[in-house]
Amino acid sequence: MTTREDPAAGLTARSVEALLFAAAEPLSLADLALRLPEGAEVAEAIADLRRRYAGRGVDLVEVAGRWRFQTADDLDYLMVQERQEPRRLSRAAQETLAIIAYHQPVTRAEIEAVRGVQASRGTLDVLLELGLVRMRGRRRTPGRPVTYGTTDLFLEHYGLAGLADLPGLADMKALGLLDMNLPPGFSVPDPSRPTDAASDEDPLDAEGAEEPEFVQDFLGGGDRQDG
Repeated sequence: MTTREDPAAGLTARSVEALLFAAAEPLSLADLALRLPEGAEVAEAIADLRRRYAGRGVDLVEVAGRWRFQTADDLDYLMVQERQEPRRLSRAAQETLAIIAYHQPVTRAEIEAVRGVQASRGTLDVLLELGLVRMRGRRRTPGRPVTYGTTDLFLEHYGLAGLADLPGLADMKALGLLDMNLPPGFSVPDPSRPTDAASDEDPLDAEGAEEPEFVQDFLGGGDRQDG
């Protein structure tokens, strides 16, 4: 004996499917609920769609707490000739991004201490403009230095559901997140756990909270040199 599908649940799943296909960016459960009738079981619809799309040409995946359809990992090679290959971040930008990702919240001085070289203004500007990094707050120390952390776009680009899913050292290079000779003392902390530094920062004031307005759909930055 077969169980008939609940018509309301089926309609919710179809609606969620339509919204995700039409959306220009990943949608959260709250985003989806706003567009559906009150009481719609959005989480159940997501679970149902994940089962239906398992093993097909597209997957329903979670990135930075939001959901999107994307090409199945084993079929990525089919898209190679149809997509423009993005320019890679400069070595300095890759190193800086990796340090921020694993040590956040982190100041410019702390980045320089890990890298062993002075960080140029241009390197951080590139990461800020691309939306991979944001200014988080000001450390309650002399000089009130700005701290930096990663963004949801960073998680989305690297296919991570959250900071807890950041890879270990071996996988960092495979992802293109880390392409350098590690400086002495570099470690891989867990940025998803609260740190003393995180509790020792104040929100940015209006002047420091301003964010770049333009968006790029590729990772660039050229080969700027630190200086």
